[in-house]
Amino acid sequence: MNTTLPEAGQLVQSMIPDLVQVPTVDRVICPPFISLSTVSEYLLGTGIRVGAQNCYFEPKGAYTGEICAPMLKGIADYVILGHSERRQYFHETDEIIGKKVTAVFQAGLLPILCVGERLEENEAGRTEEVVGTQLRGALDGLESERLSSLVVAYEPVWAIGTGRAATPEQANEVIGFIRSTLASLFGRDAADQIRIQYGGSVTADNFQSIISQSEIDGALVGGASLIASAFGTIVRLAAP
Repeated sequence: MNTTLPEAGQLVQSMIPDLVQVPTVDRVICPPFISLSTVSEYLLGTGIRVGAQNCYFEPKGAYTGEICAPMLKGIADYVILGHSERRQYFHETDEIIGKKVTAVFQAGLLPILCVGERLEENEAGRTEEVVGTQLRGALDGLESERLSSLVVAYEPVWAIGTGRAATPEQANEVIGFIRSTLASLFGRDAADQIRIQYGGSVTADNFQSIISQSEIDGALVGGASLIASAFGTIVRLAAP
């Protein structure tokens, strides 16, 4: 929940010169709902994609204040689902998030599914239990052929916006567990096609050590994406 409409336009314009120089990286910008149309217009012809930060699972109806997936068609390509702040502040359950994943696919959009444990769960050694439960809940009933276009973001809640990122080795271990869980659900070939990112206090300074890990395919960038130069650096570091 950052940037007014003019600020969002200024920010994305300042990002474009750096981002267009790295076409080998999938680049997605996810502004607030009110800025989606403006941002998508600025990005036309750049190869940079647009994502929404959330949506509701019903296709239409009397749900005042909500945005459904069909409304996003044409101005967004991706939708972030299950972010820890949605789980924490808006009490979204794994069942709700699973319905949203299905709705996004049905609308022809692509989900970025977030999973991650709280600090007390991490310290109790329950990371795999929590993350595994979140994955199974969100993907229950999903057809395996959908999986190649799914993005999963591992975001330990204790690392989001705190400046306390997981070590690259910790993140790599959990993301390896996520991939093996997906393989157990959908098969190894399907799991190997899924892009699994790390999110949680990603910065231009720590991203090189994160992206060099064998299981990590990219990043879901929060605060650092509000600084055009920092985000540009992160994207360049992600290039093969």
